[in-house]
Amino acid sequence: MADLNLLITLDVLLAEGSVAGAARRLRLSPSAMSRALARLRETTGDPLLVRAGRGLVPTPRAMELREQVSRLVQEASAVLRPVHTLDMAQVERTFTLRTSEEFVENVGAALLARTAREAPGVRLRFIHKTDKDSALLRDGSVDLETGVVDPAASPEVLTQALFRDRLVGVVRSGHALSQGDVSARRYAEGQHVYVSRRGQDRGQIDDALEAQGLTRQISTIVAGFATAIALARDTDLIASVPERYTFHQREGLHRFELPVALPTFTVAMLWHPRLDADLAHRWLRGCLREVCAEQVQSALP
Repeated sequence: MADLNLLITLDVLLAEGSVAGAARRLRLSPSAMSRALARLRETTGDPLLVRAGRGLVPTPRAMELREQVSRLVQEASAVLRPVHTLDMAQVERTFTLRTSEEFVENVGAALLARTAREAPGVRLRFIHKTDKDSALLRDGSVDLETGVVDPAASPEVLTQALFRDRLVGVVRSGHALSQGDVSARRYAEGQHVYVSRRGQDRGQIDDALEAQGLTRQISTIVAGFATAIALARDTDLIASVPERYTFHQREGLHRFELPVALPTFTVAMLWHPRLDADLAHRWLRGCLREVCAEQVQSALP
């Protein structure tokens, strides 16, 4: 296999037309440069530079190679040179984001507006997230995910927090729980819609109620928070959902603090390390982080 470093040596030799000049430029000794020229002659099967009086002149083969070698060296240097800036207005690329439908409903419009403004050639493809398996990030099918930070997440996946959230209760306007204080007993005595993407029929709320000797009645189980909110708005069911998902769905709804103590949770974005230094991906992560921050700020009273 040819030593690609010889391309740089050949480029300098052809540009300088002198072993001594090339040696100075590459900071090599004249003898080291002479050995490099000998290797080049052996590799190409051509003398390349031959003596003419006191100097060296290129052979016809060397003249043919000069422009090609120079171009190859410049292209190789460009490939290996660190890239610090990227004009996103010129980028044409599709990013696949795996997230919940509720996240798209709350963040999608602002993110699309930001993308259209800064990178009109970028297209966002949203797919539904049904589990926490990071296999799609590993195999490159998905560029970015969002979800609750899982301590057991794969160590090869990188994460960055987007915002903190908590569960709140929602009922239709006029529901009995829209009036007065909501005690744990009043809350447990109602009919509930429970959200579970994996078919489970109880969670941390049920554990907290059980610690107080209470059990709530779960009348229906759905796969998404948007569905739970819609059912709570149109029935007497009680939904317990992330507060963030209620910011833009207030009409016809009453929100209340849950009467049990639950920890807050962090929603983060996740990506594979191979995309960490990718400038376009870094731009996308920045956009998502800033859009989420702006929405959290706008929701503050």
